[in-house]
Amino acid sequence: MARKKSILTDELKHYLDQCKTQEDLFGKNGLAKELIGDMVTYIMEKELEAKLGYPKNGRVESEIENRRNGYNEKTVRSSAGDIRLKIPRDRNGEFEPELVKKYQKDITFFDDKIISMYAKGMTVSDIQNHVEDAYGVELSTGTISHITNKVLERAKEWQSRPLDDVYAVVFFDAIHYKVRDRGRIVSKAAYTCLGVNLEGKRDILGLWIGENEGASYWLNIINELKNRGVKDILIACMDGLKGLPDAVNSVFQDTEIQLCIVHMIRNSVKFVSYKNQKEFCADLKRVYHAPSEDAGQTELTKLIEKWSDKYPLAIKPWVNHWEHISTFFKFPHEVRRLIYTTNHVEALHRQFRKVTKSKAVFPTDDALLKMLFLAASNASKKWRFAVRDWLKVIAQLDIFFEGRVIMN
Repeated sequence: MARKKSILTDELKHYLDQCKTQEDLFGKNGLAKELIGDMVTYIMEKELEAKLGYPKNGRVESEIENRRNGYNEKTVRSSAGDIRLKIPRDRNGEFEPELVKKYQKDITFFDDKIISMYAKGMTVSDIQNHVEDAYGVELSTGTISHITNKVLERAKEWQSRPLDDVYAVVFFDAIHYKVRDRGRIVSKAAYTCLGVNLEGKRDILGLWIGENEGASYWLNIINELKNRGVKDILIACMDGLKGLPDAVNSVFQDTEIQLCIVHMIRNSVKFVSYKNQKEFCADLKRVYHAPSEDAGQTELTKLIEKWSDKYPLAIKPWVNHWEHISTFFKFPHEVRRLIYTTNHVEALHRQFRKVTKSKAVFPTDDALLKMLFLAASNASKKWRFAVRDWLKVIAQLDIFFEGRVIMN
């Protein structure tokens, strides 16, 4: 609501005259905390007044059964720090304020707006300009960083939360960014694990920032998943990173490994001359579209005989990794469609790129983690439905992985 004149009363000016530093105004015991607490309590008092039908200290009509009944106290977070609020209550226990919900622990409304803008990929400069235009408030880069740093606390809590005992499928992938590290600009991998639980719902199990995408780092991540409660993964889907299948099976011995067919195709085609790519892809399609593993091996043999002399680097990965390429042949169409590609996690990475495209270089690992965590949170809110044909998928998995599909 726009105000037409200053709200600085003589009494408030008196208190402001006593503030000599930012600490006096915004510090632990500063005036801002007292004002926020008093204003929030005042608004809740007005809410209760509207519900009961009489003002505080006003005359109560005899026919009114419900009355005021003192206060409850609780501490909430605000932009000025933790504030102790007095929540007015009624005798019947029916009053629940709209301003501060029953279980609400945070009233940093303005901070949430800043964080929302940051989550959409706006730069600090963009946020500064928008806030000044919309609210007439000038914010320093330090203030914006302080506000968005609160995201790190939420990210750490999220990253350490307990996980389900069993996941039907977990997709492993990484996306790379430039990050400033000890005065150098280096390429770092943002590791992502996206799980599908036994109800067919997707869940981002975690995000990690590491300097090199390697099997040893993945092993640390997989061990962390186990330490957070994961006891079994039925199928692990990944690209062709050397050593990752062994890293998964060293922790979860019975997990089936499926390499991403789309990644395999891309990696092969780049070694094929453009004039032969259409014909080569048609022959390759017969391999991964075969109805069974035996039929797929037959088509692979034909592919080798026709193309291995001309394009050995395009053929070699299919031969060397056939054990983990051919896993999906064991399953019907509904399961194959889910596991033969890492598209689920790549779709998440596309969301990451949308909000990070304005950042050529991130100043720190934490700055990158903040933005990816917010992007992941926003993306997961849109996942309303279970995986397509999930009832058919889980029925097949229950048969194939006998005794391991155990709902929590």
